[in-house]
Amino acid sequence: MATTDNGLQRSERLRSFGAIRRLFGEGRGGFVYPIRYMVYTEFDAELSAAVLFSTPKKFHKRANRRNLLRRRMREAYRTNKQILAASGSECAIHLALIYSTKEIHDYKTIENAIKRILKSIAESL
Repeated sequence: MATTDNGLQRSERLRSFGAIRRLFGEGRGGFVYPIRYMVYTEFDAELSAAVLFSTPKKFHKRANRRNLLRRRMREAYRTNKQILAASGSECAIHLALIYSTKEIHDYKTIENAIKRILKSIAESL
């Protein structure tokens, strides 16, 4: 994971069905309002992170609202992913971020939640 690159490359997105199944089957989770997260780590030669963003249709029926919340989560993760790189560990991290409330929160609230999630993951590595 490049620390100077602020983009969110395709290789940084969790797409594999097997990896997603392993994440939700064997991973550990938590909740930082308004985001629920699942994380699965395995040792690897270098630090790499793959992330999945989700907003359930159960809470937000309109696609434009789900897209808005996913965009806000993606942007908050993209700008703060260097927190994981600063941990200095050598492992592959699979992370799912799930927006889990009915309210639509502003970007600052979502960003603070994602920062707290990333810091807790970095401390546990």
